[in-house]
Amino acid sequence: MSRKSEFDTGRLNLILQEQLHVISRAQAMACGMSRKAVEMRVASSGPWQRVLPAVYVAVTGTMTQDQREMAALLYAGQRSMITGPTAVRRHRLRSPGPDAVDVLIPWNRKRQSVAFVRMHRTRRMPERLFVTGKIRFTRPPRAVADAARFLTRFDDVRAVVCEAVQRGTCSVSDLVAELDAGPSAGSALLRRALAEVSDGVRSVAEGDFRSLILGSELPKPMFNARLFDADGTFIAMVDGWWKEAGVAGEVDSRAYHLSAADQDRTAERHDRLVAHGILPLHFSPNRIRTDAAGVIADIRQAIEQGLNRPPLPIRALPPTA
Repeated sequence: MSRKSEFDTGRLNLILQEQLHVISRAQAMACGMSRKAVEMRVASSGPWQRVLPAVYVAVTGTMTQDQREMAALLYAGQRSMITGPTAVRRHRLRSPGPDAVDVLIPWNRKRQSVAFVRMHRTRRMPERLFVTGKIRFTRPPRAVADAARFLTRFDDVRAVVCEAVQRGTCSVSDLVAELDAGPSAGSALLRRALAEVSDGVRSVAEGDFRSLILGSELPKPMFNARLFDADGTFIAMVDGWWKEAGVAGEVDSRAYHLSAADQDRTAERHDRLVAHGILPLHFSPNRIRTDAAGVIADIRQAIEQGLNRPPLPIRALPPTA
């Protein structure tokens, strides 16, 4: 009769509990399990499943996203941390991108990308990081900058950068520092997005509006201008401001005006602008994309109208980053 394999079940269960039921072969063997015992657990009828080389999940069925991230870190080894779109989502921001887990590892460590894990060797391993349970991930500026480098569509990069800045998760200066410190390869879209947000652009629709205006023959406005009356009272912030004509261009995105309260605030802003003699123009994101000529024509007509009257006593300040 063969002797029953003995191992530290208490320690094993503690590891599984702390790591979302994910464990590496090295950890299992450190609990006293033999290689044969591990293999029996991942056999076709066993309670474990192999998800990455030498990494297992002690449940059957589909893994959760948290388990995928835990498995990626165990595969990558000590000092590794998640970055890119997955880390951006960890910071409660939206990010497009493939369903892969991007992991940073020190430059001198060799690990191949496999399955749903993409490895990134770097000489700039962050000294500070965020931790949720046992899951390690980069701080917002590095997460956003790396996500921008990994994404291939400018609209996707713009969306990630704009939301991070708009929600105050990181500043433009934080992202510029990451851009300057990181590799130049893959940074063109990030550099372009930062040029926009430095002009005050805070959404994809605003970015489209800015690109449309700058690509036309219209005079360049102040983007995201803060308007004040002669007494210094704040009136509103507008997406585009043509000072000489007293014309304001506004991007009305349904994403930010779905509720009745939002619609009321938008109407109140419009009324304040009109009350101060400002000519406000409102454009939907769809019209900006599909009727560029019409948008430009409306703005040109409003500017011509505004130039035929005395200048308004309105003071405009650029946005604060």
